[in-house]
Amino acid sequence: MSKSLQISLPKTGRFFPLRRIILPIAIAIGLFWFSPPALALTDIQIANIAYKDCGEELSEGIVASGDMSAANCFIISGTAKNTSGKPVYDADVFGVIYDANGNNIMPNRTRIGNIQSVPPGNSDFEFRISVPANLPTPFKLDKFKARGFSGQVKPLLYENSLDSLD
Repeated sequence: MSKSLQISLPKTGRFFPLRRIILPIAIAIGLFWFSPPALALTDIQIANIAYKDCGEELSEGIVASGDMSAANCFIISGTAKNTSGKPVYDADVFGVIYDANGNNIMPNRTRIGNIQSVPPGNSDFEFRISVPANLPTPFKLDKFKARGFSGQVKPLLYENSLDSLD
């Protein structure tokens, strides 16, 4: 009598490979349907860009970033045009500012400021910048644009919320 050698393989069934494919697809579809909405970036057009001195009360004792040299304070203002039809939050403002000699006064950064909220349509904005006091004026403001989110991405601290801390 000859003994035959039998190899025992685990029973996988004929649909085992199919289960390995269907389960990850079902999980991916479930995550897609139940995930929070994406906060898309929305472009904001900037017009009527201008600057003015801050005035003594805002610029008293101001120093340049990174050292203790004197600095000047300026308010950048303009009109933000939101054509999305929805409010835009936490919009970063980008641009280039040149001094009277044509030198970029902030060569290592193009993000100049922030607008907390931009309603649909046109709205005025302003924010403050500090520049070294030795830069010659007038400044030339160029290539300004903004980009923000369709929903709030972080809690914003508003000025009137500071009053409630007193």
